[in-house]
Amino acid sequence: MSTTAIAHPVSSTGIAHTARIFAKETKYEFLKLLRARSFSLAITGFPVMFYLLFGIANRHANNGNIQIAKYMLGSYACFGLVGAALFGIGAGMAAERAAGWLEVKQASPMPPMAYLFGKCATAVAFGLIIVCILTVIGLTMGGVQLTALEFARMLGMTVAGAISFASMGLLLALVIPANAAPGIVNLLYLPMSYASGLWIPIESLPHFVQRTAQVLPTYHLAQLMLSIFGYQNADSLLGHWIGLAGFTMLMLGLSWLLFQRSQQNS
Repeated sequence: MSTTAIAHPVSSTGIAHTARIFAKETKYEFLKLLRARSFSLAITGFPVMFYLLFGIANRHANNGNIQIAKYMLGSYACFGLVGAALFGIGAGMAAERAAGWLEVKQASPMPPMAYLFGKCATAVAFGLIIVCILTVIGLTMGGVQLTALEFARMLGMTVAGAISFASMGLLLALVIPANAAPGIVNLLYLPMSYASGLWIPIESLPHFVQRTAQVLPTYHLAQLMLSIFGYQNADSLLGHWIGLAGFTMLMLGLSWLLFQRSQQNS
């Protein structure tokens, strides 16, 4: 009597399986925010509107060897990517935490890091979209001349900046109440943007604001972005990288401590 072997499909495991989970979580997180018009239109619309008002409107203006439209392209790129990270992660996660969605995610078999990766990757994606839109406007309407290398470096700086401020968004999501999250994010986001020279060149700001800016992460990000065009201040670029990296590690460290405390109390 012979037996017939029945072949059972082998379930996908390992790195490939985990990568698919991360990719799906990122895909649906991006689609969720893209379809939320109150988020996607506002987060892309504000930097575009400000760039049209202050950058393109001054397309023939120069400050020494600095072309204002090109300077504003870099500064509003920073403004846009910071907003995408803080509102997409900070305000978004705060609302999901209040609704109990984080507990659902923790109870599911999905790797915990997939949720955070999807949030961070979505912030990076929106930052890249904003930079591309601003670049097209600058090239077509502002008389901005941009080399392929400068554009590639802008995209790389956008990824680094979005990851850095995603860490701040994560900390905010863990400490602020959901109903106050948009207001608190704005109270941090808008003053930091103004004081760091993201709206107008920092040299035009009062001296005490210029001194305050040097401790702000948005200032370090802006100087690194503007260095792509040779428009940065005389400060060391290494110092700006150290400042941005230190800020990121501080935010992640505080977030980890708060998360561990919440796990112990639950």
